[in-house]
Amino acid sequence: MLLFAISFVAGILTVLAPCVLPLLPVIVGGSLTTGSKARAYTICFSLGASIFFFTLLLKVSSALIAVPQSFWQLSSGAILVLFGLALLFPRLWDSLRFVRKLNIGSNRALAVGYRQNSFWGDTLMGAALGPVFASCSPTYFIILATVLPASFGEGLADLIAYVVGLSGFLLIIALAGQRLVDRLNVTIEPGGWFRRSIGMLFVVVGIAVGTGSMARAEAWLLDHGFDVTAIEQRLLGSNTSASETQSAVLNMPQETGASSTAASEAFLAPAQKASRYKKAPELTGLHGYINTPQSAGQAAPITIGEFKGAKVVLIDIWTYSCINCKRTLPYVKAWYDKYANKGLEIIGVHTPEFAFEKALKNVEEAIRDEGIRYPVVLDNDYATWNAFGNQYWPRKYLIDIDGYIVYDHAGEGSYDETEAAIQQALRERAARLHLSFDTQMPLSKPEGTTEADFQQIGSPETYFGASRNEFLGNGVKHATGPQSFEEPLSVARNTLYLIGPWDIAQEYAQTGAAVGGSAGSARIDYRYYAKNVYFVAGSDAKEIEVEVLRDSKPLEAQSAGADVYFRDGRSYVRIGANKLYHLIGESGYGDHFLELVIPQPGLQAYTFTFG
Repeated sequence: MLLFAISFVAGILTVLAPCVLPLLPVIVGGSLTTGSKARAYTICFSLGASIFFFTLLLKVSSALIAVPQSFWQLSSGAILVLFGLALLFPRLWDSLRFVRKLNIGSNRALAVGYRQNSFWGDTLMGAALGPVFASCSPTYFIILATVLPASFGEGLADLIAYVVGLSGFLLIIALAGQRLVDRLNVTIEPGGWFRRSIGMLFVVVGIAVGTGSMARAEAWLLDHGFDVTAIEQRLLGSNTSASETQSAVLNMPQETGASSTAASEAFLAPAQKASRYKKAPELTGLHGYINTPQSAGQAAPITIGEFKGAKVVLIDIWTYSCINCKRTLPYVKAWYDKYANKGLEIIGVHTPEFAFEKALKNVEEAIRDEGIRYPVVLDNDYATWNAFGNQYWPRKYLIDIDGYIVYDHAGEGSYDETEAAIQQALRERAARLHLSFDTQMPLSKPEGTTEADFQQIGSPETYFGASRNEFLGNGVKHATGPQSFEEPLSVARNTLYLIGPWDIAQEYAQTGAAVGGSAGSARIDYRYYAKNVYFVAGSDAKEIEVEVLRDSKPLEAQSAGADVYFRDGRSYVRIGANKLYHLIGESGYGDHFLELVIPQPGLQAYTFTFG
């Protein structure tokens, strides 16, 4: 019952919120373009109705969730500009012959109808602004994200209270504006200066809404003290029954010692964030889904937008053969285990470096091997990678409850800093939804982690394929096709030497057949400075047993990588599936000579990486 009353007050406060206040003159001005009070009632009622039905559609339609916020901005802005032009140029549509030729008579009728006090024109204008008015109220997000899923009846009642408060207060302002205009005896005839002024206001605000530049006005208002959402936060702080409902809905039990941060910590309002952070783009151009909810026996699509207002999202851009990515996975998995039931969703965006990493079955196998339980999507065409403007593996983007990227980190390391940012975003979410969050949670220290000292590593990532074999010491760089490589007289550090028959492709070098077609043994020589050596490789047919030598001797147990095994005093790695193989794992950094002896054709070598 208390949330019902708060929802009504929140609707009133929304009219004065920074993300709505710049639009208020449009609502008032639209209702003043005729002397009829009916226009004010129609606009305000349709605005409230659009909020009501738009909210219900969000809960039942996954299609709407995937629609980017920019679509609603552009749609609302275009409608406002259309109405503004109709007021500025009353005979515009009558004089444009191409309008009829393009068969858009409905738009013409709409604009003319609006000038003639059309009921449907008024309805459309109010409906176009509805979603904008609802987007910056914490109470609205609580109704949408928590109360409606738990109790449809209770959520419906709270939503109606919110809509009535918002629409009713708007109507009062509009009617008061009409009374003021009547008292000032301002003329409202078509083509008059008053209607033209309102038309210009529509065009300016429509452009501001459509382009997103309205955010600067909102930020200015916030910087000058117009933060009415803080009042809503204080009202919600007294709503203990709503807190209990929300924690049950989101499966977040109240923990012993946990305390609500709503009253103890201040957070930026959504409009303030617009001037400081970038909105997260949507996942796009995907080719597969793993660990997402099942639909008709298949993994269903997932979006970032579906979590807005409900969860914090961590985007992890990675690829399974990248050692830098693999070294971060223990932390990412630990964060998921620790915070998934506290409002964190992790989405792994798998963007492949090599063609074999595009295969769904390969990624599924890698995810099983790594024990990843959070959703992973396949970004095979780099569409999401490019949408985020990314250039690195791995890359983590933290998206807050309002859909803003509040933190990002490229590469390995900074795990404490990243987790602290996650906790901060979860504290804000708890405050917004009036939930509890333990502010004393220690930072994660997962087992099985391997740290790399990049100041010590003295060897670069080295590629075998023609497109990137910059460190090839014998043969012709960037040349493709079969080649026979001679054994070098000496081996320089950080230089790749291929020996024997090889067939060079763009992404990899494959052991080939000797001259005359008979099978020939091939070898790889490389002098490096590191303590760990990783080899991205695969076989085009059956597994190939490759002998591994360090400093011209078999490996010892203490220097063998995880994928090395021993037989008859010699050390081997079995290359089959396309993936990353751990060849050498020393206790310290040093200069060593690596030799890989490959007895048969078919091995595909992609890259050496070091740690």
